[in-house]
This record gives sequence, C-alpha cells and structure tokens, in this order.
Amino acid sequence: MIRSLVRPLPRLVSGAGCLSELPKVLAGKRSISIFTDSGLRNAGHPQRATSLLESAGHRVAVFDSTEENPDSRHVESARDFIASVRPDAILAIGGGSSMDLAKAANLIHCCGGRVGDYHGYGKATAPLLPMAGIPTTTGTGSEAQSYAVIVDRQTHLKMACGDPGMLFGTVLLDPELVSSQPRGVAAVTGLDAISHALEAAVSTARNPLSLSYAREAWRLLSANFGNVLARNADVATFGAMQWGAFLAGAAIEQSMLGASHAMANPLTAHYGLTHGIAIALVLPWVIRFNARAVSADYRELAREAGLGDQGAEGLALKVEEWRSGAALPSGLGSCGVRDGILAILAEEASQQWTGRFNPAPVTESDFLSLYRSAM
Repeated sequence: MIRSLVRPLPRLVSGAGCLSELPKVLAGKRSISIFTDSGLRNAGHPQRATSLLESAGHRVAVFDSTEENPDSRHVESARDFIASVRPDAILAIGGGSSMDLAKAANLIHCCGGRVGDYHGYGKATAPLLPMAGIPTTTGTGSEAQSYAVIVDRQTHLKMACGDPGMLFGTVLLDPELVSSQPRGVAAVTGLDAISHALEAAVSTARNPLSLSYAREAWRLLSANFGNVLARNADVATFGAMQWGAFLAGAAIEQSMLGASHAMANPLTAHYGLTHGIAIALVLPWVIRFNARAVSADYRELAREAGLGDQGAEGLALKVEEWRSGAALPSGLGSCGVRDGILAILAEEASQQWTGRFNPAPVTESDFLSLYRSAM
C-alpha cells in the first residue's frame, strides 16, 4: 500500500466579481509583482488588477513576457525582474504558464541557483515571497499545486519542481475572467483539466481525498464542457469549469497523473504541440490500455458522466467526441509526427515521472504501441 501525504490547499475566494477583493487579499503588501502574459492585455485582466491595487495604495510592477511552456531561461529572466523591483508579494494572473513561471522565479530568487537544482520536491533553502494566483483559463490547475513544471532548456524535458512554499497563499476564482477566454483556449485547457481528473482518479498514488477531488472535478467538467464547445456557456458554466479545473489540480497535488502526461511531454518538446492538444490525442488510447487494470473504476466514471455501462470505451469515445467538437487534430500524423520518431518518443516517455503512477504498468514498448495507435 502506498502511504499518503495530504498537502494543504490555498485559501479560496470565489464567485463572479471576486477580483474586487484583491486589495483585501494583498493587504499589508506595499509592492506587488504581477506575472502574466501579453495576450491577456486584450482582455484587460492585468490592467484591472493593477488599477485595483494602485487605487488601494500598492506599488505594482508587471512582467508580461510569459511564454507557453516556460523553460529555464525564462525563469532566470523572471528572477531578474523580481530582483530589480524587490516586491513584497507576487501575483500570478493567467494560465498555467504564468502560474508556474511565478512560482519558479520566486523559488530561485529566494534560494539562489538554477531551477534545475530544485527538480523534485522540498528542496527550497529559504522562505519564499508570499504569492496569490488568479487563473484565467480552466485547465492546468496549477493554482492548486505546490509544483511548477519547467522545461529544461538543454534536454527539452519537463521538470516538476515543488516545495510547500510554492503553494499560493490565496487563489481567486472569478468566472467572469475565464468567460472571456477564446473558445479555442477554453477547449484545449478544458481537455487538459478533464485528463487531470481522469488520470488522478485511477493513479496508483490516489487516496480517498484525491479521489474525492478527482471525481467531483470529473462530474463538473463532464457536465459543462459540452456547453463550452457549443458556445452555450454562461458565467455559471464557466464557474463550474473553473471549480472543476481547480479540484482536478488539487487531486494531482494529493496524488499523481499517468501515462497520458508521460506521452504528451515529448510531443511538446519535439513538435511544440500545445499540451492540451497532445493530451487530447493520446488520452483515449491510454484509457483503453488502462482498462485491463481499472475497468471497474472507468465504469463508475462513465456512469457519472451519463454514459451508462460503456466503461473505458465509452470514456475514450467521449474524449474523442469532445476533441472533434473542439476542431482539434484527430491523430498525431496530422500534426507532423512521423513513424521514424516514434521510438525516440517512446524512450523519452518511459523516462517521464508521471508514467510511474499509471494504473497499468507501461513499458517503453507499450508507449511505442500507444503512439502508433494515436497516429
């Protein structure tokens, strides 16, 4: 039996319009560094946060150069920004990339060294600056986790760097912010959150707490994602998606993921595939592969999504239906992946830490077969 370690979660402020509570959340912090990305300027969310904070007497500096899948060089640039403005607290606004960059930059600013020195968990050598997070997508669940996932610029592999001090002190879940995300972003990030719920629910490291988070996340996400794809989503729908993504992230924090994420990371490294797209392409095949080990669990999840007794195949087909509804590619081949690289992808997937927690043991040969199925 795997022994469980229950980790805390951030303090939550939720509800439409709760962004207005931001000055209270950061009361007593005179200088704030905001980490976000340039794409959010059009939505105006960083500007609204800045205005609220400055009106309350805070000094604000904004770093909006976050890139998708931040690597070790990006973290060092963000660290230099923190050192130049000397904030009392850090605020991350955006998707998982902004969240992870803020955490990782805070870590090496306060503890020194390079981000690769902290690959693993619990390696911080000094207290970190206080942090708060405001997600504007419904995907990674990074706001609920004490990890940052950073690409090693040399090897192109993703490093999970975690520490209790990297957990946000407070998270604001304001569905008015996520309702402005483009449909394409909502589709890709939603599929990512769905994969978190499905993988955490059957991970070998699951425990009663993580399972409760994963199943509630699955219930919320599976019931509302179709409306997002059909453009029928209102603020209440996005609120449910936001909670689903947060709870799926909380499930990961208490347990782990599986083979889908092990397969997605090499695809992102070699082809620049958006993480959610890579996940959507391989997840159905991983579900079918895992049915040999967790068929009963998949039957329960299928029933909770209104799929009757279809079990693993029903779940796999549902993910494929959502993928099609999001107008995403149907196979790796249409994304430029060629047979000749599959063996390399399989070797790299077998080295990913998430695959160790897959419910059905998965070898390099299994990964190769899964990649071929997903072509």
